[in-house]
Amino acid sequence: MTAVLPHLDRRGRTLAYLGASALLVLAVVVAGTLAEDAAQTTGLSARNRPPSVEHWFGTDWLGRDVLARVLAGLRLSLVVGTSAAALSALIALVLACAATVGGPKVDAVVGWLVDLFLALPHLVLLILLAFALGGGTEAVVIAVAVTHWPTLTRVLRGQARQVVGSDFITVSAQLGRSPWWIARRHVAGHLVGQFLVGLVLLFPHAILHEAALSFLGLGVDPAEPSIGVLLAESMRFLSAGAWWLAVLPGLCLLLVVKAVDGIGENLRALLNPRSHHL
Repeated sequence: MTAVLPHLDRRGRTLAYLGASALLVLAVVVAGTLAEDAAQTTGLSARNRPPSVEHWFGTDWLGRDVLARVLAGLRLSLVVGTSAAALSALIALVLACAATVGGPKVDAVVGWLVDLFLALPHLVLLILLAFALGGGTEAVVIAVAVTHWPTLTRVLRGQARQVVGSDFITVSAQLGRSPWWIARRHVAGHLVGQFLVGLVLLFPHAILHEAALSFLGLGVDPAEPSIGVLLAESMRFLSAGAWWLAVLPGLCLLLVVKAVDGIGENLRALLNPRSHHL
């Protein structure tokens, strides 16, 4: 893409990458919404057909159009990923503010929790939580949110400590402002940039883990056209040569994950204080 936009400086190319990634994700959401009905339409006379002009991604074992199911599944993954990432980032923000203004004991507790969750096997904890919650979409959102906050909490906590060391925080405390007032009015506002970047960068992890849990049968309802469900169903037909049932949904999932990750990386480059040198 750099060769396509040679006249743009680095900042311009960053904005172009950000816009292209955002448009791709938006197009997937819109297309997935429009494809919901087609994703559930069966055609038993056209079962397990390979990719063709009529069905670009082929059909599955019930004759349903795989492209429509992939688009609907990607939309569902983005919705679940957005919910889980937002909840996880909110937990990180609250804990970071609490550790900063709550005193040494609260800071020690938050640090201990961060170390504890980072020390636990991530995927095992995710599976156990989803299983304990009974599976389903809500269980996936809660499990992903509860297991993805530690790294962002550590980043926000370090940023918040720098803010608390500023003179205006000292003046606010001398004027009788409570620690929670300072956290709400001063600390949280200075964490918005890091919070937004961390929120977006949590999306790829949330999307992939939702697909993994759905593949294992602990995710969304099997009747829903989730990417994990599509991949799980495809395992029965790969030996018969139906490669398109697994390869094409998997490639589309990786493309969307890469697009969302690109949004986060380029957003971080723009929000970085040194980005004016780009």
